[in-house]
Amino acid sequence: MTSLEVRRVFRASARGWTCAMAALTLLGTPALTTAQQAPPGMTGSIGIAPGMPSPALPAQLEGVTFEQRLDAQLPLDATFRDETGRTVRLGEYFGRKPVLLAFVYYNCPMLCMQVMNGISTTLSVTPFVPGEDFEVVLVSFDPRDTPADAAVKKQEHLEHWEAEGTAAGWHFLTGDEDQIRRVTDAAGFTYSWDERIEQYAHVSGVLVVTPQGRLSRYFYGIEYSAKEMRMALVESGEGKIGSLVDDILLYCYHYDPASGRYGVVVMNMVRLGGLLTIALVAGFIVLMRRRELRAPVEGRA
Repeated sequence: MTSLEVRRVFRASARGWTCAMAALTLLGTPALTTAQQAPPGMTGSIGIAPGMPSPALPAQLEGVTFEQRLDAQLPLDATFRDETGRTVRLGEYFGRKPVLLAFVYYNCPMLCMQVMNGISTTLSVTPFVPGEDFEVVLVSFDPRDTPADAAVKKQEHLEHWEAEGTAAGWHFLTGDEDQIRRVTDAAGFTYSWDERIEQYAHVSGVLVVTPQGRLSRYFYGIEYSAKEMRMALVESGEGKIGSLVDDILLYCYHYDPASGRYGVVVMNMVRLGGLLTIALVAGFIVLMRRRELRAPVEGRA
């Protein structure tokens, strides 16, 4: 493993662990000891690798997961209410563009706001525009949230980021418990209500979904790599968005479900480097040949 790859793994682990600590802080639970700390298991409970027991987790976090279910189909017939109070089907936001999907609740005191801010921070340095190139769909998993709550949260968020011009691409949904569960279960997102502090225990993250409603990429934590988000949107957009540069990036990087990150595909980079070398050598030969053909003419002159 190269030093660059080591740094990438460390940053991914640090971001995931920061998310876990934020959740633990919300629950009023002491931080785990050093012996209990481990790189976040992206397909299991917080900080636990898939399939491993989690005896160190506090009771509030038992069963709280965000399990990767790549290529799973979302129930596009699930019904919700948007921030205006209109009854909508989830499928209304799919069909032509990729969708950036997050599970939050609008009265969350901290973590959900950090997820939303993380999305906007990432999008602010990507070339794609919500509403034009993709849709942003936020689904509240708290059935007590109302369209009025959603409208206030949307207005506050877009005003804070001075992004009112992209309002048509942001959708803040609320719904009944059974409809919410259909979508969260399909995405592998589970959560629990803590009566003691009257808050939800949940894992933070963002999903990128294809226009057909299939789960394409998972991003965990509250900070998301702009480069990787750009590649995920291009890949999920099935060639409908992006440029030649994006295509080259996708050729050189491959999504690793175990880490939830895009990693370098060494062989593809070697092949690409070989093609570039051949192109440069061929160009040099052509240039030298042209000079040789011009030389006698210039000498006679």
